[in-house]
Amino acid sequence: MNYKMVGFVLGRIFLIEAALMLFPMGCAAIYGEWSVALSFLWPALIVLALGALSVHITGFDFGVLVKKGSKFFDILAAMFPPNTGYLSKIWQPLWDTIKMSFLGSFIGAVLAIPFAVAAASNIVTNRVVVFIVRLFLSLVRTLPTLVCALIATYIFGLGTMAGTCAIAVFTFAYVGKQLFEIIETVDMGPYEAMEALGATRLQAFTTAVFPQVLPTYLSVSLFCLEGNVRYASILGYVGAGGLGLIMNEKIGWREYDSLGMILIVLFVAVMVIEAISHALRKKLT
Repeated sequence: MNYKMVGFVLGRIFLIEAALMLFPMGCAAIYGEWSVALSFLWPALIVLALGALSVHITGFDFGVLVKKGSKFFDILAAMFPPNTGYLSKIWQPLWDTIKMSFLGSFIGAVLAIPFAVAAASNIVTNRVVVFIVRLFLSLVRTLPTLVCALIATYIFGLGTMAGTCAIAVFTFAYVGKQLFEIIETVDMGPYEAMEALGATRLQAFTTAVFPQVLPTYLSVSLFCLEGNVRYASILGYVGAGGLGLIMNEKIGWREYDSLGMILIVLFVAVMVIEAISHALRKKLT
């Protein structure tokens, strides 16, 4: 494990948290609310100390980061002007990335429905079942998408199949959690009335509950799709196909002008998909 990188990440998180606490503390001091300001002071100092400690223990050197940070701008400058001649070779990996995103998002969102129903305490009265399903969703959510893709490449081999599976797992866990929380907030009156009339739980749910959560469910699924397009472009680094595969190749060969062309195409594709998704979500809500 790269402990220096872990130290940097933890240190950055703690330092940012400490900086965020300074704003409400300063506002409270300006308005003379010293008791409120002091209530933020100790947590800020503790978080600041934890950030400094994490960097010290792992031996991460911020000086090296500052010294070498200028190379990022050198690489960025090398991307422009982009290599337009490479554009024709981007379309197929881009299409693979979009296919992985859409198919993985669809499979994950559909699979999430029965698990979300089983995790909703107002639908399933057995607390053991609810606990087990929620625990399963929590465990799946802890798996990073890249790790899922790496495992999938060992099972299915290199290619878009592995990427699709990784995105489906992520979508399943994310949508599943959001959906069961939404189900628990619905009006149960129609559901109970359907059961009183002799309907089964499945019939009562599909008739009385699912129409209430459908707009939000679709909105959450579309929001997840937006992120999945970006995630799918990175999965190629572990052999899951798509744009990430050629991005990794161009970085390895230091062909930054071609990399710039890939990033521009990816940016345009993500913006278009996000615009369409945003318009659909506005209509749903």
